[in-house]
Amino acid sequence: MKLGTQFPARDDDDYRIMAQLGVTHVCADPAGNPHDWTLDDLKRHQDHISSFGLELEMIQIPLGSRPIEESQSPDILTKGPDRDRQIESICQIIQHVGSIGIPAVKYNMNIIGIPRTAAETGRGGSLNSSFRWDRIDQDAAPTVAGVIDAEENWERIDYFLERVVPVAEASRVRLACHPHDPYTPPGYRGVTRVLGTVDGLKRFVTLRENPYHGLNFCQGTVGEMLDDPASEIFDVIRWFGKRDKIFNVHFRNIRGRKLSFMETFPEEGDMDMWASVRLYAELGYTHMLMPDHVPKIAGRDPENTAFAFVYGYLAAQLEAVRREARR
Repeated sequence: MKLGTQFPARDDDDYRIMAQLGVTHVCADPAGNPHDWTLDDLKRHQDHISSFGLELEMIQIPLGSRPIEESQSPDILTKGPDRDRQIESICQIIQHVGSIGIPAVKYNMNIIGIPRTAAETGRGGSLNSSFRWDRIDQDAAPTVAGVIDAEENWERIDYFLERVVPVAEASRVRLACHPHDPYTPPGYRGVTRVLGTVDGLKRFVTLRENPYHGLNFCQGTVGEMLDDPASEIFDVIRWFGKRDKIFNVHFRNIRGRKLSFMETFPEEGDMDMWASVRLYAELGYTHMLMPDHVPKIAGRDPENTAFAFVYGYLAAQLEAVRREARR
């Protein structure tokens, strides 16, 4: 397993800090609109990352976690007039990525973004991202995508996969899809979020079954789908891990359960993250473990400091599991 990050470097010093703190692999994007990236752009970016002793393991294709109104490829999930052109552009990015040896891309099939309620106070006064269904506007209006039921959502996802998965296989690039964060009841903001449940994720990875089609497995988001994350998470990791469907791990913990949770640092939430690391190792997982986001803390460089804490936590976990394997 590899210590990774998707922290967006503000300048080259951030890359130096990552390397100095033990990060070895990164998910990082070139500047500009991904639909405009050329092969030369990607190669220059890869070489720049390598100059700091880091390996460019993954990039984000233009299907992000923001609401559909802010998407760089909105027509893919709204069946708009440019759907096929946007899919073809993504296929070209995947081909470019494969040609220079970047092994994976991540993406989201997201319409309503990442709903959250007000941040809540964590340890020492940190501000932690939270979601409480009973505090949200449950009658919020649909997005510009309108009303999309489960089967229509599946049809649009399958239309994308049917065209992109063969390109990923031919290019030898893993497609790592992030689950819907968080689970929301069917019809919220007009959408039934089919990748917001474990059963939905199982259906997803068996749709257009392929070794290059899997998950950006956000452990925090999966925990948000469960009634009892502390006891249920291990069976979920085992199911996807045994089938080699975990292509990246967002190493994040929560305190709470489905429809009511607060994000935490890894060692203070309900899921046993050390037991999780041991299980990933047992299952033969070989890709990145990374923080996706962290509580907001005080100080002059709060985000970098909080990420640095999680890098150190992960580095210790990885050292421990490697020592166990040598015994």
